[in-house]
Amino acid sequence: MAADILLYDASEVPVGGDQDQHVELARDVAIRFNRAYGETFVVPQTVRAATAGRIRDLTDPTAKMSKSAPDDAAGVIRLLDDPSVVRRKVLRAVTDSGSEVRYDPAAKPGVSNLLEVLAACTGGDAAALAPAYHSYGALKKDTADAVVATLEPLQSRYAELAADPAEVTRALRLGAERAAAAAAPRLAAATRAIGLAAA
Repeated sequence: MAADILLYDASEVPVGGDQDQHVELARDVAIRFNRAYGETFVVPQTVRAATAGRIRDLTDPTAKMSKSAPDDAAGVIRLLDDPSVVRRKVLRAVTDSGSEVRYDPAAKPGVSNLLEVLAACTGGDAAALAPAYHSYGALKKDTADAVVATLEPLQSRYAELAADPAEVTRALRLGAERAAAAAAPRLAAATRAIGLAAA
């Protein structure tokens, strides 16, 4: 990840709540390399998501939603989950005791997680969305609808691409060529700086 950040001159790296260490490693590498061999790499800055920087598991809102969880995990929404599966997972999400809908991650982690998911899908603010809801059921329904609507274009495009494997192979090849061309100047500068290439 550090190599990808540094090779493409990324000055800002958008990250979720648990990715800081990756950007810090990239920063450390850039600073040390620049100090030892001269200014070569941009020192990247972390840019935090305004909302939903760390989505929580729907069945355990004290834990993050993990891509390494089993495929059938009830608390994890997969990008290619069928809309009926997404709805079922969201509607069964763990909420909190009481019935008040308010954004309070410490006291109401389940409800706050749903509000963050809804906010991320609609472009709203989790705390500002809360007063519109007077029941957990309504919040879950709207959140499920928003997630399904957000995933629909991605799933449609995936189906379109999956129907033509040759086009996917071509697109991957072209992407690799573009990435190599974009990284070549920075890679050449780094190899020159350490004396592995002709000046």
